Amino acid sequence: MAAKSAGSALDWGWNHSPATSAALVAGGAYTVATAGAVTGLPASHALLVAGAGAVAQVGADLYQHRPAGHTAARCAAWLTAGGWTAIVLESHTALTWGAAGWWAAGTAAGMTLARGLVRAEATARTERHQRKLQKWANKQAGEWHERLERLFRLEGHQVDGVRPWKGDVGYTVLVTMPSNTPELPADAVRKLAVDLRLPKGGGIQILDGDTYGQTLIRVTAVDVLAKVVDLPDGPEDTTVTSIYDGLPLGLKPDGEEARITVVDECALVVGQTGSGKTNTVNTANAGALRTDNTVVMHIDVTGAGISLPWLHSWAVDGTANVPLIDWTADTIEEAHILCDTVIAGIAARKTGHQDLLTEDDKLTVTHDLPEVLVAVDEIAELTPGLLRKLDTIVNTGRAVRVRVLVCGLRATQDVITAAMKKQSRVRVGMRVSDPEELSHLFPTGGGRINPKAAPYKGCGFYSSPDEDDVVSDPTAFKGYRIKPKQIRALSVAYADRRPQLEPVFLDTEPALYYASRWGRILPRIYKAKQLAPTTIPYTEMDVLYPPVNEFTGIPITSSTEDDEDGNAGPRVVAASTATTTAPAGPQVRVGSDLLTTMLNAARPTPGPSSLDDSTGIQADFGRVIQQAGTPQNRPNPVPQLLADAHNAVVAAGGRMHTADLAALLQMEPLVLGTELGKLLREVSIERPGKGTVRAGKDRESKPGYTAETLAAAMRAYNLRHGQ
Repeated sequence: MAAKSAGSALDWGWNHSPATSAALVAGGAYTVATAGAVTGLPASHALLVAGAGAVAQVGADLYQHRPAGHTAARCAAWLTAGGWTAIVLESHTALTWGAAGWWAAGTAAGMTLARGLVRAEATARTERHQRKLQKWANKQAGEWHERLERLFRLEGHQVDGVRPWKGDVGYTVLVTMPSNTPELPADAVRKLAVDLRLPKGGGIQILDGDTYGQTLIRVTAVDVLAKVVDLPDGPEDTTVTSIYDGLPLGLKPDGEEARITVVDECALVVGQTGSGKTNTVNTANAGALRTDNTVVMHIDVTGAGISLPWLHSWAVDGTANVPLIDWTADTIEEAHILCDTVIAGIAARKTGHQDLLTEDDKLTVTHDLPEVLVAVDEIAELTPGLLRKLDTIVNTGRAVRVRVLVCGLRATQDVITAAMKKQSRVRVGMRVSDPEELSHLFPTGGGRINPKAAPYKGCGFYSSPDEDDVVSDPTAFKGYRIKPKQIRALSVAYADRRPQLEPVFLDTEPALYYASRWGRILPRIYKAKQLAPTTIPYTEMDVLYPPVNEFTGIPITSSTEDDEDGNAGPRVVAASTATTTAPAGPQVRVGSDLLTTMLNAARPTPGPSSLDDSTGIQADFGRVIQQAGTPQNRPNPVPQLLADAHNAVVAAGGRMHTADLAALLQMEPLVLGTELGKLLREVSIERPGKGTVRAGKDRESKPGYTAETLAAAMRAYNLRHGQ
């Protein structure tokens, strides 16, 4: 079904050049002369209109300070057109070759004259502006020479130039320092700011020039960071761009645009709650989606908040015919499928596109071979297994143009992994209250950052490699403000330029679950809401669900799966999830009739062993029951409470709230939480997301446990006892 038109059917804009405007006027005169001759229009009316036009032209030219010669030429054009029309009306000869010839000659002359006058006036305006600017710069240079001499007792210095900034928000002064005083004193910034009487939010920045002895004094006279800067969305601001152009975030204090590059580098965005971090992520989304060579994927297991505004036009309104976000992982399980597919796609690109790696060892991004940008929000909510998979993407995806944008509340080790931080040369830190946070985030220059330099909501600091691949010191910026209404309009504008993943990327085992991704995702994030017909091509197919590892609760997307340490091992598939087509009702991971069996499986079942290999292991849901060559009464190193909790969580689908788990185990929730907490701390296992999980029918976020966390603890107990 075709998407609804988002734009106006008619364009009422009058975007004409001077030449076409003159041609339109001439055409109007010929039409009046022809029709007037038939209807008996008096010739005096044409002269009256021409005279009135000439008088109005004189007034307009005087208001715009045009040269007298230009005014005379325009008035002559009016009177000439009026005179020709009056003669034709009087003699009724509009349709003769003579009258038409004079009209054509006059039209050509008028078009040439109009173009010449406009060009001459544009040149004159530019020259006037340059003279005015030069006069201002000369005056500023003299004042700065005197100011430096007065404040710092300089002698022999020279002010080489003063350059204004875009938007009249400040200027830069280039000073050549004397040999005996190569730099300004430490208190120069404050002295200069006071002497200039700069407003709050303005400031002085002193930098080194291109050569030794040169000093750049940057003066911010207007507080750009205090303003609310909406994301530009005019026709010229939504043209097709490339990911090589970078992603705009906002404005720097000098009015220039702050941009980050994500072709070769991963990006790290941190900020406390309420700092504008989510708005910054949406601004980055807008920049990536404006391109025609970037596929954007999202991981947000707290409800797909960063995706919903961009999906609304497609999934609900039906005004966009494709989803702007190629894949949204709204749950831990879906995030595993997405990461497995991306990791397999990275390997496939490395082998499948070798013929394209002739001039460079990195792929060139095009519409047919797009970059894959995975944006991850609320990374603290992810499990250790997912973090390891993201580390793999970060470490291996650069050459084949797969990059990650990570968002978190803090840049500390408990939130951001070492690989993510090390490989993310693009850093963005939104407003914080603790200077140490920024020092920890930025590898260079962070110790010199003053958070008061970006005190407003939506402000932050960023650093990104420049054209020479040098990471600049952190620079303050004010993020563009983007609202849901604007996002929906941009979604319609950007929908038709969205690229698709190439067959090489999707020719892998995990990609088997790619096509039916929206069939799994949309019912979860939109529940009972009526979806638009534009979603039908993405949901009318059979929905595939991968089987689930009974021990960890992690979906299995390939014939071999990796264990928690990244080693390939045999598949362990839950019997009730081995089918790939989703049932008509709610998905059941493990049959309810298996729960009793699993809870009673802690002790080995006596009987003859069928193991022929002396190294064989007999296991039940990850718990070692019997190992050949060892005593069968070997004590189980895994505490019984931990084993029971793990089995119950696996049976419930991989995640479970503490209260529900306590009821199943017939314990008080407080007692269960205390005891399990002790067992996890005993082997240094921490729960992700501050111990909260989304589980149950309503997917509420409450304290609870995941099968992955409990399985990691069980493995740690086994390793500690040498089993």
